[in-house]
Amino acid sequence: MTDAAPATAAPSSTDSLARLAEVIASRRGGDPDRSYVARLFHKGTDTILKKVGEEATEVVIAAKDGDPAKIVYEVADLWFHSIVALAQFGLTPAQVIAELERREGLSGLAEFASRPR
Repeated sequence: MTDAAPATAAPSSTDSLARLAEVIASRRGGDPDRSYVARLFHKGTDTILKKVGEEATEVVIAAKDGDPAKIVYEVADLWFHSIVALAQFGLTPAQVIAELERREGLSGLAEFASRPR
């Protein structure tokens, strides 16, 4: 046994997403000349959704190129802009995580079949 203090747990990815969502939400109503996120909110839903689409395309291109660092970089951009889109609709990453947890352990085919049509 040692006298060393126990290691503190590293923050979870859900903590990081929650912190990012808080920062993004705090930019709503901010000065669009001083904040990229405030500018996105100021320009509105169509601009935000266009950015999500652009970033999704960049993820596909990075994956086709097969460069792991580029894939991570582009997925980070996609997640960021997706969180902006969530905020635009009054939603949070926690709600997406809850949905993923709901699906956990379900067969993908069974989950797909249970979706409303």
